[in-house]
Amino acid sequence: MQNPSPNWKLSAPVAADTQALVVSGFGRLETGRSLFVALPLDAGGAWVSALNEKIPVTEAARTGRGKLLDRAAAIAFTASGLERIGLSEATLASFAPAFREGMFQEDRLRRLGDRRKDKWLDTVIKGGPRWSGNVAAPETIDAPEAYSVGPEKVSSHIATDLTVHALILLYAHTEADADALVEEARAALEPHGVKIVHQLPLLLDVESSGISREHFGFADGLSQPLPYDADGAVERGGGPVTEPDPVHGVPLGEFLLGYSNGHQEHPPGPVVPGEPDAEDGGRPERAGLRPHAEARGFYDFGRNGSYLVVRELHQDVAAFWNAMNKASEIIQSKDPDATHITADWIAARVVGRDKEGHLLRPGGAAPAGRNDLPDNEFLFFDKDRHGFGCPLGSHVRRANPRDSLAPEESMKDTLLSAANNHRILRRARKYGSNLKDPGKDDGADRGLLFMCLNTDIARQFEFVQQTWLLNSDFHTLFEEVDPLVGPDGWMTLPEDPLRRRIEVQTFVQMAGGEYFFLPGMAALRYLALL
Repeated sequence: MQNPSPNWKLSAPVAADTQALVVSGFGRLETGRSLFVALPLDAGGAWVSALNEKIPVTEAARTGRGKLLDRAAAIAFTASGLERIGLSEATLASFAPAFREGMFQEDRLRRLGDRRKDKWLDTVIKGGPRWSGNVAAPETIDAPEAYSVGPEKVSSHIATDLTVHALILLYAHTEADADALVEEARAALEPHGVKIVHQLPLLLDVESSGISREHFGFADGLSQPLPYDADGAVERGGGPVTEPDPVHGVPLGEFLLGYSNGHQEHPPGPVVPGEPDAEDGGRPERAGLRPHAEARGFYDFGRNGSYLVVRELHQDVAAFWNAMNKASEIIQSKDPDATHITADWIAARVVGRDKEGHLLRPGGAAPAGRNDLPDNEFLFFDKDRHGFGCPLGSHVRRANPRDSLAPEESMKDTLLSAANNHRILRRARKYGSNLKDPGKDDGADRGLLFMCLNTDIARQFEFVQQTWLLNSDFHTLFEEVDPLVGPDGWMTLPEDPLRRRIEVQTFVQMAGGEYFFLPGMAALRYLALL
């Protein structure tokens, strides 16, 4: 289930120039593939055109009520990939610093909780991540193949053996359809020397109740922001959405470049220089790029694009449930009357919701909301300020504290608004088969391909990761981090009259990741002309 909140779409002119991934997780297409590709040196953009001819990138205009897709596709690029396609040095310099530096710049790795003091942390797979964009790699690589870069080649960056220059996302109804799409993509890419160096299956097994579950068994993807735009670029229910939703309202500019964000300004986006001597107006005009409103002589390459954060997260399902069972046994051994504290009871508090996705509140889970789906309109301050239902350190509360951090009642709205300024638009899907016996590891690789859209990587994704999820002093807590995605540690479970503490381990490990640029359709056409 990608978003039980009211559906929204972009106005017609905007939708025609925006990739559909911005407005849809393609929830009706149950399966898919993520193709991580590497480009040869001086790749140019002909391969982009060839791929788009065989598998057209889906425009946002093709989604919405009554528009059912049999297949869908999206494409995004790392900074190193855009360099190999042929974007100029000046254009590359106009991208956001976080994107240019990449996720594997040492300061960012420390900020994200992946690496510290020259060592990978336990929240990373053994031996270190498999892939990244290696965005600091030099243009010419002294290596047997043009698709890898050794660690000695990257200054202040940590290199991976596998270099990814672009991500192609394919969505379909069946496994056979998804496999066919992969072969179509391969046929388009190989003549241009573009290699698929890594791929993951994408799964969204929606149940009859309308929810889908991640591998730990909990309903996933339940809370999403609801964009609005004062100039009418967002529509819902047949009309423009110009005012924010009371709980989830976030300006469109937080997720799409070229529109006003939470600070009432347009986030800076990349630009390409004009070509005044070209007889036909040059590539920018042929591609349909607009002249930039402020940078004279440049075209707006970022408009209707976004930054896509991608992290491949391996989930140790057996370790999670064995830890929950052990914690419940320890508590019951010390307190025989605590018969209500089962593995499910503890796991729900680690997540912050029960398995069906209902928020925990004092006295029990919250009742269902719209369409009998889990209620997502809740706020914390009035009904569970001290975390006796949904613990202060739970994953749900850390990932989006809503008004929970308000020190007093008069500041609820202010803190809710502040929290919404850090929201991300989630597009994650799980990969790998479900574990049949939750207590016994079968050795298979399974997890979540975390993907989210934002226009300010540092203020949105990185802030959430560093300041909320991995902050050991979050919300009056002390030396505790996120119990679901953090490292080994402790978690406090408030109960009346006494609190309880449980020990948690590392259940989720990063296997690869990078920051990508998801271009608008005009920018994609520009790349194809290079």
